[in-house]
Amino acid sequence: MNEKTIDFLITEGEKALNSPRIKKPLTITEIPEAEDILNNLDEYPYMFVFGCVMDRQIKAERAWVIPYLVGKEIGGFDFDDFLKLDLNNTKKIFNNKKLHRFNNDMAECFYSAIQNIHFRYNNHAENIWSDKPKSALIIRRFLEFKGVGVKIANMAAIILARDFKIPMQDYSSIDIAPDVQVKKYFISNGLLREDASNEELIYLAREIYPKFPGLLDFAAWRGGREIKRGNKS
Repeated sequence: MNEKTIDFLITEGEKALNSPRIKKPLTITEIPEAEDILNNLDEYPYMFVFGCVMDRQIKAERAWVIPYLVGKEIGGFDFDDFLKLDLNNTKKIFNNKKLHRFNNDMAECFYSAIQNIHFRYNNHAENIWSDKPKSALIIRRFLEFKGVGVKIANMAAIILARDFKIPMQDYSSIDIAPDVQVKKYFISNGLLREDASNEELIYLAREIYPKFPGLLDFAAWRGGREIKRGNKS
C-alpha cells in the first residue's frame, strides 16, 4: 500500500481538523450574501441543512445556492419565512426558477426538511448537532431527512467537524464520502482497484484511519480534482 500517500492524507486531514475555524469555511456559491448566510451557523443553521439536502445529482455550486434563492423568492431568510411555505408553492418556486435537475422531487425534499426541523427540532436546526453528540447520532439525524443518503449524511458530519469545529464525542462513525473525485484519487495512487465499489472505499478508509475515516476525504477530494485537470497528485 502507498504509505507516502496515506501519510499525506492523514497529515492534511488532521491539519484541517485541528486548525482554527476561519470566518467563512464554506465557499461554494460564489454569491457573497449567500456565502455570508450559509457560513453563519449561529443565526441560520437551517440553511446549512437545506444545502446538504439539495446536494444531489447537480454541481455543488448550484445545489448549495438553492436555499438562498428560495429565501430571495419568499422575501426573507428567517426560519419563520420558510415555515410559511406549503408544498405547492415550494414546487412552483423550484419549477419557475429551475433550481434543480429534479425540481418536483427536490421541492418535496426541501419542504420536508422545513417540516422536519419544525416538528423534530422545535425550529432549531442546531439541535441536530448540539450538546456534543456521538458522530453516529448526527449522521442518523441527517438520514431522517427525505432524500438524504449515507453519502450526504457523512458529508454533513465531516463539514460540521472539520470546518465548523462542532464538538462531538467521537468521529469514528464518520465515513469517507465515496465521491467520484475521492475514488479517482485513491485509484490513481494505487490504494484502490479500478472497478472498486463505494463500499470498498469506505472500508479501506476505516482500515487506514479507524478513529475518523472521513478525515481522509478533504485531501483526496482536492487531489481528485487536480487529476481531472491532468495534474496527477
